[in-house]
Order: sequence, then structure tokens, then C-alpha cells
Amino acid sequence: MTITVNGRTIATTALAATALLAAYLLGSARPGVAGAATTSAGVVTATTPAPDGGVTVTGSGKVTGTPDTLRISLSVTATATSIDAALASANRSARAVQGALTAAGVAARDLQTSGLSIQPNYTSKGAPSGYRVDESISAALRDLAKAGATLSAAVHAGGDAVRVDGVSVALEDTGALVSGARTAAVEDARARAEQYAKAAGRTLGEVRSISEVVQQPTPQYLEGRYVASAASPVPIQPGSQDVTVQVTVVYALA
Repeated sequence: MTITVNGRTIATTALAATALLAAYLLGSARPGVAGAATTSAGVVTATTPAPDGGVTVTGSGKVTGTPDTLRISLSVTATATSIDAALASANRSARAVQGALTAAGVAARDLQTSGLSIQPNYTSKGAPSGYRVDESISAALRDLAKAGATLSAAVHAGGDAVRVDGVSVALEDTGALVSGARTAAVEDARARAEQYAKAAGRTLGEVRSISEVVQQPTPQYLEGRYVASAASPVPIQPGSQDVTVQVTVVYALA
């Protein structure tokens, strides 16, 4: 077999080799380049190490507490032929209700006049027949052990003019519960992160960031109308409510 190599072939081969060598040296000298690989086509490509993003996990913690407040909404209604007479009658009933609540230990800051409505009344034929006055009272009863008796006393004081519009239980003192739920959430997040790190053959490093979302309990409304007397306290069952904290934690990986 005879192999013939002409000058053009030699020049082309030398030029390709020179270009390949230059590319390799350039890649080796470039800062931050971990190595170089040559493909079958003779193209030199550089690879760089990916930055360590750590591991991001979400943990949750829940603590259950007993509601500590009963919120009530009452209203008194009075009708009369004149606005002054209807308003005076409603005021007397409202003062009686407020007095009963105050006597039962409801603090002034927990007692509020929450609404006033004055409307004309008409006969079936559309003729004016007087006026109707509605006054609304809201109160927070913080002693649940006597909340039923307090509600009954307020209704009894207002007599036939009073109406119970709404009753709800609420968990307002949540400081200790949030703290406990937060601790549980962080512990849950760390357990998850350690599991991921172990599965990846790494060890858990320092905490880089923490963010949280706190889910406070909402009032639970008690359905139904309430007819009460001083001799028949309304039975109040507060039940339970949950405080939940979710945390998102970013850990470094060692």
C-alpha cells in the first residue's frame, strides 16, 4: 500500500492540531475552570463546579389550646309613636344590660356600643305609625367559668327588649401557644433537613435563613338563639382551638 501525503494535507493537519492545543491551553489557564473535556468532534468544552445551594425545608408545629374569651353581641329594641320616646325606652334597656355586664365583672374596655338604628314604622297601608330604635352592644367575657351566668344576667336585665344576636368563643392569649408551636416547627424542619442531608451523603451545616407563617385561631360561632334568665345560666362549652406555625429554613450542607 502506498500512502501519499502532500503539502496541503500536512498544513491542514498542523493547523488543526495547533488550534486544538491553543484551545486546551486557554481552557486550562482560565480562572475557575475545574477541567476540560474533548469531544469526539475535537471541540474543547470547560466545566465549572455548581455553587452549593444548601437544602431548603418547611417544618410545621401545632399546639392546641382552650378558648379563653366568650364574645357576645346583644341588641335592644324599642318602638314608640315618637323618636324621643322610642330612643328613651331603648336607652333604658341598654343601660340595664350594660349595668348587668359591669356588675358581673366585665371591664369597661371589653364593653362597647356597637350600633344604633332609628327607623320609621308604617302600617300595612303605608301610613306612618311611629318609630323603632335598635341599639347594639358587644362584650368580651374573659371569665368563661361564669360567662354563662353573666350572659343570662344581661338578658334578664334587658327583659323582652333584648335579643342575643351572636355568641362566639375565641382564643386570644396565644403567646405561649405560638412559642410552643414555633419550637415544634423548627425541630420538624431540622429533622427533615437531616434526613435529606444523610440521603445525599452530606452533613447538615449552619442555618442560613428562617421565615415563618403563624396561623392564629379564628372565633368559633355558636349557632342558635339564646333565651336566658338569671335562674338558668347558659351552658358554655369552649372546646379547643389550634395555633399553627410553619417555618421555612435554609441550611448549608457540609
